[in-house]
Amino acid sequence: MKYIFSKIFGGYLIAILLLTGSILLFTFQSLRDHYVESLEKELYSLNYALEPSIAPLVLKNDFSSLDSLVKSQGQKTKSRITIISVDGEVLADSEKDPRTMENHRDRPEILAAIADSVGNSIRYSTTVNESMLYTAIKLSYNGRLLGFSRVSFFVKDIDFILDSLKDRIFKITSLVLIISIFVIWIFSRSLTNPIKQLAEASRRVASGDFNTRVSLRNKDELKHLADSFNYMTQQIKSLFEQISLQKEVLDGIISSIQDGFLVLDLEGKILLYNAGFSSLVKNDDIKGKFYWQVFQYENFDEFVRIIQNDKKSMLQQVEIDDQTFLCSANYLEVQKEIIIIMYDITKVRQLETIKKDFVMNVSHELRTPLTAIKGFIETLMDSMNGKNKKYLKIINRHTDRLISIVQDLLLLSKLEDAASKLIPKKVKLKKLVENILIIYTQKFEENNIKIDFIIDENFPKIEADPFKLEQLFINIIDNAIKYTVNGRIRIKILEKPESVEIRFIDTGTGIPKDDQNRIFERFYTVDKSRSKKHGGTGLGLSIVKHIVGLHNGTINVESEQGKGTVFIITIPKRQNSQGQELLDDDPDESKI
Repeated sequence: MKYIFSKIFGGYLIAILLLTGSILLFTFQSLRDHYVESLEKELYSLNYALEPSIAPLVLKNDFSSLDSLVKSQGQKTKSRITIISVDGEVLADSEKDPRTMENHRDRPEILAAIADSVGNSIRYSTTVNESMLYTAIKLSYNGRLLGFSRVSFFVKDIDFILDSLKDRIFKITSLVLIISIFVIWIFSRSLTNPIKQLAEASRRVASGDFNTRVSLRNKDELKHLADSFNYMTQQIKSLFEQISLQKEVLDGIISSIQDGFLVLDLEGKILLYNAGFSSLVKNDDIKGKFYWQVFQYENFDEFVRIIQNDKKSMLQQVEIDDQTFLCSANYLEVQKEIIIIMYDITKVRQLETIKKDFVMNVSHELRTPLTAIKGFIETLMDSMNGKNKKYLKIINRHTDRLISIVQDLLLLSKLEDAASKLIPKKVKLKKLVENILIIYTQKFEENNIKIDFIIDENFPKIEADPFKLEQLFINIIDNAIKYTVNGRIRIKILEKPESVEIRFIDTGTGIPKDDQNRIFERFYTVDKSRSKKHGGTGLGLSIVKHIVGLHNGTINVESEQGKGTVFIITIPKRQNSQGQELLDDDPDESKI
């Protein structure tokens, strides 16, 4: 703050000194010029005053009387008077013997008087060895030039008078300058002290003291600035308290997360982590390090790099040693940061595996006894009549339903198996669908259903698993028949640039809006009574969804209760065949 004071005080001081010096210099020069000019006028007047007395003596050539007159007048007027002839000879002088003086024809004041009647000059006199002020005029009598009258004054006398005047002016100026410097000092202090207080208060606020206040007595802009500073500090304190509270809440939330929590920048540097991630990497001091320095797993590294490159959120399972983590990553566009939460789903996956194995094993075990039961029932039905045969038919129908459930469970287990793969071939959809529709001809007639199959006659073959596609069509058509009576089912296949769109449209009972998100769950049926009546297992649409997923496709449903349902399936034209040559699913069919 001393620097600001020095700048303000020093600036004003330099300005005043320069201004004072300029004024003094101008004043002194003006005074001297004015005094010299006044003195020249006096000397000029003295010349003309002496002319009536001098001219007759010069005319008579009475040089002795002339010299006496000049010396007498010089003492009275305290000036030097010199009378010079036309040719420059000194006729009389109030200070020296004119006979000893040299010719004055070439003196500047004489030359000026010859040219302009009056001549002035300030120069050094070799006669008296002093600097003098000279004023010369022409001496005339009845128009005749008699010579020149010159009156001079010692410059030292002028300088003495001016020095005395300068001394007084300098004293007055010094007093004014001292008073000005004192006023400037007070003004500079009054200006810099509030700034100093504000600067000191700013430092205290920057160090965390938000109770700092600045109180100024000024009633100017600095007072308004101090009030604004106090208001700003109050607002900062309030915001800081809110942020601190939010940070405490956030720290509490992060600490309460049992799973691994991690925040990275785009370079992969760890910005924030919780105890869950710390225990996972078995290291407590990892902040500021790169994630690959403490967590060296190829699957996780690939997961992070995808997010860094694509800059989007992502959800993916990552296998790390014997554990399975569901990694949820969110990319923050503004902060350019990546938030990763690692859910340990190892036990969940183990339970899913146990459940799948259980379902598959139970299904395998049930298939043989159910087949035997069905065979014995059919044998008994052939040998019985009457009322008992009716009961056997009921048992047979329920046995068929159990067998269907077991078969669907086995199929679904195979589709869900991680090792399950497509066996892609070149499939002609038109031929495949027509063969399936032949199977349902009787059911269409029994339920009075009209079937429309729309496909381009020259529709190209696609790469797909023909067996799984058959399962897909069978399950959806079977589902449509169950919920459509006296209506219409339309199958429409459209070609897209890179995919095939298959639409299944029926005019059945439709699906309530609340049930549409659950129809692909296992054993879920919209109408329980209708499903039991038609022997439904509740697994058909779940199988369809898994088949579509294996083909890297999508399935969507649009339905309105009482008006029907539309299933929209999109499947890529080509599957990952890993460079192998695909076989034609219908080798006897001529290529199209």
